[in-house]
Amino acid sequence: MSRFHLFLSCTCLINSLLMFHIDVFEQLHREKQNHFDKKSVSANAVSKPFRTPSADREPIVLISSLRAWYPGKQQTTTSTPVKMAEPVRVCVTGAAGQIGYSLVYMVGSGAVFGPDTPVILHLLDITPMMGVLNGVCMEISDCALPCVRDVIPTDDPAVAFKDIDAAFLVGAMPRKEGMERKDLLAANVKIFKVQGQALDQHAKKSVKVLVVGNPANTNALICAKYAPSIPRENFSAMTRLDQNRAQAQIANRLGIPITDVKNVIIWGNHSSTQFPDVRHGTATINGQGVPIFDAIKDDAWLKGEFITTVQKRGGAVIAARKLSSAMSAAKAACDHMQSIWQGTPNGTFVSMGVFSDGSYNTPEGVMYSFPVTIKDKKWTIVKDLPIDDFSREKMDLSAKELCEERDDAIAACQG
Repeated sequence: MSRFHLFLSCTCLINSLLMFHIDVFEQLHREKQNHFDKKSVSANAVSKPFRTPSADREPIVLISSLRAWYPGKQQTTTSTPVKMAEPVRVCVTGAAGQIGYSLVYMVGSGAVFGPDTPVILHLLDITPMMGVLNGVCMEISDCALPCVRDVIPTDDPAVAFKDIDAAFLVGAMPRKEGMERKDLLAANVKIFKVQGQALDQHAKKSVKVLVVGNPANTNALICAKYAPSIPRENFSAMTRLDQNRAQAQIANRLGIPITDVKNVIIWGNHSSTQFPDVRHGTATINGQGVPIFDAIKDDAWLKGEFITTVQKRGGAVIAARKLSSAMSAAKAACDHMQSIWQGTPNGTFVSMGVFSDGSYNTPEGVMYSFPVTIKDKKWTIVKDLPIDDFSREKMDLSAKELCEERDDAIAACQG
């Protein structure tokens, strides 16, 4: 026998003995483990967790070392695949614009529908913007967002709204410096009429529609009017941006985190007549919830500068940027839809423009911003909050504006 054949035979013999010892060690360890488990159970020792003595843990180390050194007999493990949630189809209109640019990333990141929920993005814009929209699609791809299952860019509302679960209606003529809201209304109301009709024909009847494009309250009203097969409760207008602005003003004034301010209300219209109301809100000071009026201790500021700052914040941003709010608007839209999808925490309410049912003596048939709670994707207006004379006057002023906008919008659609 040659030296090579002798070496090969010895190697095979050693490998066989090694595998035999590995199996013996494993069997001994299992038997000892069962022995200690039985002793632990019979002793009923619940005061301390069961631990194997260190001497009895040595075979584990030895077996692991031998397995690592000799890979010829590896144990195989099988894992049950995690079932992913069904993709949520989300439409963003005006997706090539400034708000859309920020919004599609936030939606794709999982910040709205959850980090384990895949999304299919339907991105709609006008035909001249399709080149820009394709660039947005490239960036979405380059972000490598795990939640994004597919992206569908289009200039066809029928494609954009096909079987969607949620819609962010952002696309509208942007408000420009010095532009009156009536001018904006006339330019945009017909856009939302067409989109309402397309939603009615192509979207799921369970779709949740958030109108961001201004004037948001009345645009949402018109959109719902022309989508009669979709429950009107599924339509809402964004006043979350105003709520966020109000909370930020309070947090900055008190020098506390924004998360320590809650239940600030925006009543009425997303316009300069809105009423930011902190009378029912609280701020967490030294771990305790304190009414905001008591925490601020400056009624004149809360009834004056605070309100006007929030009311005119959009105009201030335009004056500074020469463009309307984009990043903050996208964040607020995500907050709004996340509240719909995930619900509101106990003891917390948020502001949304929803169809008035006459609550707080507001006119029915307008999209009025109320404090709401949300559960199972259904909102409920918070009832029976006390309203003082100062608040009543502000709320009525915004309601009057909404009634005027509604009448002008209906006339424009019929004209």
